[in-house]
Amino acid sequence: MSRKKKHDRGKSSTRQLMGITDITPHSLVTGYGELVFFIIKPTNISVLSDASVGARIYALMNVLKGIAEIEMLCLNSRENFEDVKSHLQSRMDTEQNPVIRKLLGQDMTALDRMQVQMATAREFLIIIRLRKEKESEVQPYLSRIEKSLKDQGFTTKKADEADIKRLLGVYYEQNVTTEKYEDYDGERWVIFGE
Repeated sequence: MSRKKKHDRGKSSTRQLMGITDITPHSLVTGYGELVFFIIKPTNISVLSDASVGARIYALMNVLKGIAEIEMLCLNSRENFEDVKSHLQSRMDTEQNPVIRKLLGQDMTALDRMQVQMATAREFLIIIRLRKEKESEVQPYLSRIEKSLKDQGFTTKKADEADIKRLLGVYYEQNVTTEKYEDYDGERWVIFGE
């Protein structure tokens, strides 16, 4: 990469590096269209009968048939402890002191329990990519999609600006602990009117 490109890239904002033009109250605007996200609440299919699982698949198929522009995304909205667990395992393999080895094993067991408890923390998203649609047609179109999802038995919500920021944090950074994402670093520390 040339020196000029490195310098230009260094001055780019995070949004520019990700190809995001804007985050509106209801969408993410990119160079490839405006993305509207519908968050689908997951169903625990492990407790459903085979017929119920088949009905859920059929309902999703009906949604997919009715919307040509649909994209799907699944995010793990949970912590991933695999790196920590592999580090603990390598420490256990090299540790000479049996008491320390036992403590490391207990840490590994505690991480396993935490991971099992959070295993269902996944988010499923239906993404609609809007391309040059008239503003007057967008809201009725999105309302029809949301109604279609609800009619097929899915618990859904159109993502707002805070949801979109959280989804980006999970997708790009695996950050599932931040409660409120700032538009600018340090924004929460700025006191207006002083």
